Amino acid sequence: MAEKDNDLPRDARVVQSLLKSMGVEKYEPCVIHQFLELWYRYVVDVSTDAQVYSEHAGKAAIDCDDVKLAVQSKVNFTFSQPPPREVLLELARSRNKIPLPKTISGPGIPLPPEQDTLISPNYQLAIPRRQSAQAMEEAEEDERSDANPSQEQKTDVPQSTPQRVSFPLSKHPK
Repeated sequence: MAEKDNDLPRDARVVQSLLKSMGVEKYEPCVIHQFLELWYRYVVDVSTDAQVYSEHAGKAAIDCDDVKLAVQSKVNFTFSQPPPREVLLELARSRNKIPLPKTISGPGIPLPPEQDTLISPNYQLAIPRRQSAQAMEEAEEDERSDANPSQEQKTDVPQSTPQRVSFPLSKHPK
């Protein structure tokens, strides 16, 4: 394990030592890479903001005040402070005044209504309506009598409209 530690870059060893100092013994190796990615992104964001502040102030180089201002703006706009304890207690009291709904006791785990589940039917089939035998014979006669019908005559032929049908999923017996 000591050889693996020496193979790691210095930043990865710093993250490893931070994890150990916090009492984290077991973790996936990708955790170090994720912390490094977060760390690098944060440093780039802060230094970019510091450069913008420095240019806005008309300075030739970034100084400590620009970095402090960039860090403070990151803290103020990225990380939010939790509301005061009194506000949370008042919200909890008002929410807890509403009683929970009565549950229907039955065997197994209660499931949501069928329309809210993923197993409810979510498709429709388009089935064309069948023409009556008389209408089909008339259409055949019209086609035979007029070998080359114009566009206007084609629209006069009754066309079948699709009918939408949905089928509920049947429950399988146990």
